[in-house]
Amino acid sequence: MTIEILLLAMVAAFLGLRLYSVLGKRTGHEQEHMPRNIDPKANERQSGDDAKPHVPDIMPTPTVAPSLVYDSSAESGMREIINADRNFDVSRFIEGAQAAYGMILEAFWKGDKDDLKSLCDEDVYESFAAVIDAREERGEILENQLVRIDGARISAAEYNRPMARITVQFDADIAAVIKDKEGNLIGGSLSDAAETHDIWTFSRDLSSADPNWILDETDEV
Repeated sequence: MTIEILLLAMVAAFLGLRLYSVLGKRTGHEQEHMPRNIDPKANERQSGDDAKPHVPDIMPTPTVAPSLVYDSSAESGMREIINADRNFDVSRFIEGAQAAYGMILEAFWKGDKDDLKSLCDEDVYESFAAVIDAREERGEILENQLVRIDGARISAAEYNRPMARITVQFDADIAAVIKDKEGNLIGGSLSDAAETHDIWTFSRDLSSADPNWILDETDEV
């Protein structure tokens, strides 16, 4: 319990540093897209890997009414997950999913493959790594910023024993800047943020002692 609380505190600190600066909105400019439409793959994960994003699910009583955080289409799957894991908490999952969203974006933009490998399943990681390699070949550097997350809502959920999968739609503002290896601006602006709508699916083996959820599919609206 103490370790989980400490991890939650670390997640909160991460969000405080990265998610709440305000740069404004805009209607469109180019930014490098995340890999999309990756086939889901629920891999077995080793327990005790603290580097993976911890989606906290400590308290059994939600602090936010479930109807506020997931669609009716996800209700059946969410009930199955809650019945399978009595410690699962919907609102704490949403908090952790938002933290993981920021961490994965940051790692992808920086080209940090080690962090991505611990946060994603094999298929998602390989797709991200291929985009990073292509970017490095072109000599491009991203200086993107996640300005804020405007909303995060569970749109789908399923439980196929022992694997649970939860799909979250993130509505966020992202400022995108691309530079060449000499630091010259290629495109974008940190003073002009774009509205982004991502659909990410997280998975976890509920029979495992490992409390971490990993990203196993990405898409966009």
